[in-house]
Amino acid sequence: MRLLLVEDDEILGEGLVEGLKMEGYAVDWLTNGKLADEALKINSYELIVLDLNLPDMEGLDILKALRTRKDETPVMVLTAKDTVPDRVLGLDSGADDFVIKPFELDEVCARLRALARRNEGRSVPNIEYKGIVLDPASHQVTWNDEKVDLSQKEFEILSFLMSNIGRVISRARLEESLYSWDSDVESNTVEVHIHHLRKKLDPSIIRTVRGVGYIIDED
Repeated sequence: MRLLLVEDDEILGEGLVEGLKMEGYAVDWLTNGKLADEALKINSYELIVLDLNLPDMEGLDILKALRTRKDETPVMVLTAKDTVPDRVLGLDSGADDFVIKPFELDEVCARLRALARRNEGRSVPNIEYKGIVLDPASHQVTWNDEKVDLSQKEFEILSFLMSNIGRVISRARLEESLYSWDSDVESNTVEVHIHHLRKKLDPSIIRTVRGVGYIIDED
């Protein structure tokens, strides 16, 4: 899952990037408000973590511009301001959640999972399909009650496809979701991961739509 982090505090930003990557997120990190606003115009993200106090452009202005463009990407706001008027202003500007500094990484990750779940229209934590149970919190997958060992990228691809059952997802869209700007991606990386998933699960679960992408068909 690709995430944009906008935070100008170097120490806090480095810690968040490291922690979020360990949780499986592909993280793009920016410290400048205007650069973040431009990045959001040309890139697609599943989640945004946004500080409010930024150089060149305030976080609330980035948020308002995002919503004006009808971009509904879930936004978690990081702020040191813990007053009701500040939270009301942020929510009215389009924020989906608030985390008050200082915070614990575990809480941030749990809130991000809740935002992703809400955005996908799910009310339950796990994703289930034909005997496959995927747990985003523990990063575990079982098939017919047997644990399946997946690499991080295999897990993310399966999670993305299972979150979009009935929709064809292109290879480019999968790559966009899985890798940040600084990632070195081989041309056949997605195909290799799909091949491994088919070997570890029922080969018929992920179907190739030739020339278009991949799909998990509706049950």
